[in-house]
Amino acid sequence: MREERRVSESQVEIVHMVRPNHLNAAGRLFGGMLMEWLDEAAGMVAMRHTRSNVITASVDNLRFIHGAYNGEIVVIIGKVTYVGTTSLEVRLDTYVEHIDDGMRYPINRAYFTMVALDENDKPKPVPRLIVESESEKAEWEAAKKRREMRLRRKEEGY
Repeated sequence: MREERRVSESQVEIVHMVRPNHLNAAGRLFGGMLMEWLDEAAGMVAMRHTRSNVITASVDNLRFIHGAYNGEIVVIIGKVTYVGTTSLEVRLDTYVEHIDDGMRYPINRAYFTMVALDENDKPKPVPRLIVESESEKAEWEAAKKRREMRLRRKEEGY
């Protein structure tokens, strides 16, 4: 029987300060920098869940809602939403946290598919996900649809 883990066991929250070297020519956080931070966060979530090395298989729904600027605090919250046999989906929500009121404003949402690897860098089974809350159940169902779309795109060569 495969191991099981709760969503909360692998959730991460990562905080970055936007600095001048993170900015694009328009003075906003460079999208590639944010993608690097997201990939790192997704890897941490997946490693916590699988307790093994992981690799990024795909990125879905990388949606930029709003920019982030020099000196702002960026908060990335990642959690497992779905597991298959050797892969898992990680949802990443990114916020800008305002210092004056502590409020967080969404700037990005992304879904990463990660694959667990054994000591020979071959895919290995991942622990099952214990889905408890209504929001976790809804996320699981939405993740199944995203997985179906990914498989369809793969079959069609996209």
